[in-house]
Amino acid sequence: MTVDDTVIVPFDGRHLDGIAELIVPIQRQEFGIPITYEDQPDLKDIAGFYQHGAGNFWLAMADSRVVGTIALLDIGGDAGALRKMFVAADYRGAGPAVAKRLLTTLIDHARRFRLQTIYLGTTDKFLAAHRFYEKNHFNAVDPGDLPDSFPRMKVDSKFYRLAL
Repeated sequence: MTVDDTVIVPFDGRHLDGIAELIVPIQRQEFGIPITYEDQPDLKDIAGFYQHGAGNFWLAMADSRVVGTIALLDIGGDAGALRKMFVAADYRGAGPAVAKRLLTTLIDHARRFRLQTIYLGTTDKFLAAHRFYEKNHFNAVDPGDLPDSFPRMKVDSKFYRLAL
């Protein structure tokens, strides 16, 4: 597969099932996080939760299949929170570059909205994600240095910051 196999598009309501079919199995089967679609109200109302202010939600599409997601939540104070970054196993890696293209889309959008900082939280289990974020200039940050408006998830144990 090549980069040409996918296109990055903003979320619209037609792809809710595809988003759930991508994200929940990765969370549950690959990483053993006991979470359901119902446990994630942001996924039930993506437009209301993410698509306001500087926020948005993007999909990587291969034909009609959702193969990747990424979200930017506007948390105020010229900052955003990167959320819901997931890529299907067969679209991971440098060849397809889906994760890199999703992240670049988010960062370009954040800069257009003049955000100064992007924060994210992840779990200790997502080691490949840690390497990916660090390679893309995110720096580990102490949880005490997160802004009060940052939405902390129960499963998050490692946090990063990107200065734009």
